[in-house]
Amino acid sequence: MKKFHRALEIGSIVFGIAVAPDLEASPLLLGNEARRGQNLFERNCAHCHGEDARGDEGPDLHNLKKSDARITKVVTQGIKGEMPAFGTKLTGDDVKALIAFLRTLKQ
Repeated sequence: MKKFHRALEIGSIVFGIAVAPDLEASPLLLGNEARRGQNLFERNCAHCHGEDARGDEGPDLHNLKKSDARITKVVTQGIKGEMPAFGTKLTGDDVKALIAFLRTLKQ
């Protein structure tokens, strides 16, 4: 079984497939877009959502059930009195990368 998991990990690295990584997972397990999203998260979101995205001032972001459209709206427009808007700081491609990273966060 150990060999199977190692083969799966190697295949994930070769093909850029994310296999249930968390913030401590090797960046090699994330695809390029999710890796870029992780970097954006660390620079823009971690101070409120926690370094591990499990929540601090902001909520836990693991296993998000919100649609990509809803996440985009929250990130770009913010939530009055709760979260600042990042629409002028992050591009549409940045938000897509951030969402790709958030989708890798599993409990």
